[in-house]
Amino acid sequence: MTRSSFNNVVEKHFPTLEQYTPIVARVHGENHPELTVVRDIFADMNVKIKSEEDADLTSEFKSLREVTSNYEVPADGCEAYTETYELLEEADKAYHAS
Repeated sequence: MTRSSFNNVVEKHFPTLEQYTPIVARVHGENHPELTVVRDIFADMNVKIKSEEDADLTSEFKSLREVTSNYEVPADGCEAYTETYELLEEADKAYHAS
């Protein structure tokens, strides 16, 4: 993928992630406190992307992979939880392929 592919992923999926990350953290956060970290990392990434043309998100994606065990959804994860991790993983792959 190219930088434009990553930009397409951002344009297509970040609005959904803006909605899902706080909801999933609120709903599942008691049993999965890492979701608060995921929410905060995504929020930081989103600010960077909106304020910097070529934002360096390397450390954010590394942190997301670590805190999510490479985007592994637990057995009690709902559809929104699953989609959140899938969209984050897709963004991660597109970013590193660019």
